[in-house]
Amino acid sequence: MILFHGHEAHARSIVKAISWRTLGSIDTFLLGWLFTGSMKAAGAIAGTEVITKIGLYYFHERVWSSIHWGTQRPPVEEEDAAISAEAGLV
Repeated sequence: MILFHGHEAHARSIVKAISWRTLGSIDTFLLGWLFTGSMKAAGAIAGTEVITKIGLYYFHERVWSSIHWGTQRPPVEEEDAAISAEAGLV
C-alpha cells in the first residue's frame, strides 16, 4: 500500500473501522449477554453500537490522518520513488 503524502487511503480507514468494530461488537454482545442474561437484549445493544461506532471510528481516523504530530515523512527520494512506482514510471 502506497501512502498518499503521509496519509492513509480512505478505503484503508474504512476496512480498519469495520474490522475493529466487528471485534468490538462481538465483545459488546458477549458482555451484554453476560450482564442481562438475554441474547435478544445483547443483540440489540451490539446492533445499535456497531452502526454508530463505525462512523465515529472512521471520522476519528480521518482527523488523526490529517494531524502530523508524531509521524515522520519518508525521505524525498523514497516518496519520489513511491509516486513514480504508482504512476508506472519505474
